[in-house]
Amino acid sequence: MTDVGSQKRVLTSLTAKTEKRILIWLAERMPRWVTPDLLTGVGVLGAAIVFAGYALSNLAPGFLWLSTFGLIVNWFGDSVDGTLARVRGTERPKYGFYIDHTVDVISEGFVILGIGVSPYVRFDVACLTFIGYLSISVLSYVRAFVDGTFRISYGWFGPTELRILLAVVNTIMFFAPRPTVEIAGVTAAVYDLAVAAIALGLAAAFLFSTLKGLRELEHADA
Repeated sequence: MTDVGSQKRVLTSLTAKTEKRILIWLAERMPRWVTPDLLTGVGVLGAAIVFAGYALSNLAPGFLWLSTFGLIVNWFGDSVDGTLARVRGTERPKYGFYIDHTVDVISEGFVILGIGVSPYVRFDVACLTFIGYLSISVLSYVRAFVDGTFRISYGWFGPTELRILLAVVNTIMFFAPRPTVEIAGVTAAVYDLAVAAIALGLAAAFLFSTLKGLRELEHADA
């Protein structure tokens, strides 16, 4: 088992390098009264705004823009908090790891289940996607403590790319509220199929990564 402070963070997403420069720039200019914990709270607030926007989109599609605004707030709080601690030299690896990833569950629940309470995606389909997210999260935490590698992204996709994708989807849903497609004589909502595909992708990634981990760790105790 490895210590939290010695874990290797793996972030290979498309925006990683550019985002890192932006986050450091923001952290270096942050007022002293702004703390990492405060920013973590801002991230949760952003996720709650996302949920509210999706829920209110039952009244008018324009509230999808509120959800997109919430994604920006969530990114700001969730991404800058750890960078601020590192820039100021006030890291608390165990506390930071604990609060960051427990809060992530709450935030992602707001976002993913929020889609399910909107008129665009069925709630049960959104729940399947949330289960997929939780499975990948658990796998990341287990690997982090078994071999000291904490994977934040998979391939070119990480949290920021997913937020960008969701913002694009929000825009598409605003202009094309309820497109359907007929498959084998059955009419299905396009957005339900898209979110279900994401759930299947997460399940496949979980299975593939689990089997890969088993092969890599098979003789680790020898």
